[in-house]
Amino acid sequence: MIPPKPVPRPDKVSFWRYIRLFRQDILSAQPARLYRAWMAEFRTAFFRSYMCNDPALVATVLTERPGDFPKSNRIREGLLPLLGQSVFVTNGETWKRQRRIIDPAFEGGRLRDTFPAMLAAAEAAVARMTVGVQEIEAPMSHAAADVIFRTLFSIPIEHALAAQVFEAFRAYQRSQPILNLAAFVPLPPLFPRPHRRETLATARQIRSLIARLTEERAAAIAAGTAPDDLATKIMTTADPQTGERFDAAEMVDQVAIFFLAGHETSASALAWALYLLAAAPEVQERLAAEVADLPATLSFADLSRLRFTRDVFRETLRLYPPVPMMVREARCPVHFRGRRVKRGAQIVLSPWHQQRHERLWDAPDAFDPDRWQTEAGRTSSRQAYMPFSAGPRVCTGAGFAMVEGPLLLALLVRAFRFEAVAGREPVPVAHLTVRAKDGIWLRVTRRNGEEGDATVGAGASGR
Repeated sequence: MIPPKPVPRPDKVSFWRYIRLFRQDILSAQPARLYRAWMAEFRTAFFRSYMCNDPALVATVLTERPGDFPKSNRIREGLLPLLGQSVFVTNGETWKRQRRIIDPAFEGGRLRDTFPAMLAAAEAAVARMTVGVQEIEAPMSHAAADVIFRTLFSIPIEHALAAQVFEAFRAYQRSQPILNLAAFVPLPPLFPRPHRRETLATARQIRSLIARLTEERAAAIAAGTAPDDLATKIMTTADPQTGERFDAAEMVDQVAIFFLAGHETSASALAWALYLLAAAPEVQERLAAEVADLPATLSFADLSRLRFTRDVFRETLRLYPPVPMMVREARCPVHFRGRRVKRGAQIVLSPWHQQRHERLWDAPDAFDPDRWQTEAGRTSSRQAYMPFSAGPRVCTGAGFAMVEGPLLLALLVRAFRFEAVAGREPVPVAHLTVRAKDGIWLRVTRRNGEEGDATVGAGASGR
């Protein structure tokens, strides 16, 4: 059980400091009391929000009455330039139609079909990894993007168009805070949105590049030459109720969220997992021992033997959920824990708080993969573990992520040893996902004994 460097938790935070920190770093703005509270109210001049940590309230919002608590448009404002009308931000009948088309591509049997592409990306990540002191978020972003391009479009990240999308997305991630001014101040529909110029420019570039990919795939489908990958599956699936398929513009929206959800979130989780393993060498060696017993080339069936590796990844998602907070909006008045919540109020559901909650987890800030095999840990996970959300809007790619994450960890730790760098403990901050303020710096050596030069590797540029 390893306690990582604690996240700063101020006792009190003023309204104006909240706004400033929300824009720069939503996580350090959170006062310590929220890690003990079942519910908290936050007031502004324009709206009220309620953070709900009580498992019963979370179940009400996400599982029992999701129609009464749609996704908040305040969060959508910040993501609109990139995601448009993607399934991540829509509500109601539009969202239901999108899920009816998308979900079949991620059914259980499809995971086995996508595994060879995932494995190829994982092996490529191992081949690219350099030794020495380096920033690890960059190569993990590269690896996660490679997985998405290979499984979605059957192209490696070295493909020229894929590489352009990846580089543009890195620029977008750096320029986009998790919330912008529109999250705090309601703006009229035609009023200009306060997006940074760089954010708008990179979003346009990404969507233009994705449009080229989808147009090429549509042509291949029409010609009967398209590969049987996720893009083909989604573009050829008809809504079982209406018979409609995604048109070109809709497909751009959906590919944008697949890249965000499947690349950004996976990259975040993988980088934090390697940091936690570096900070806990004995845990890392247990994982390496588990992988050492497997064949040189893994099969899909071998994943069932990566039990401890899977628990390490689950524990990483608990401590560093890639999406730290979700916001819903009350469509009608409701009473939560004796408080009247008015229509239009913002309901904040926070994996970051729930999964570190002092009343829901034993040693909540400790890195303890073994907790997942205890009755207490299983009970806590049923009550307060939602890195992929829950209910009807649970992430459609959750199963995909739980194959990808352990697979990449297994191959990386089998080939390399990761060590913490003194004086460079990462500080988590929230942009599109939970990343490190100045990157995650680790010392990488080969397990075959080759140390290499103490040079900076692929992540030299940091963030």
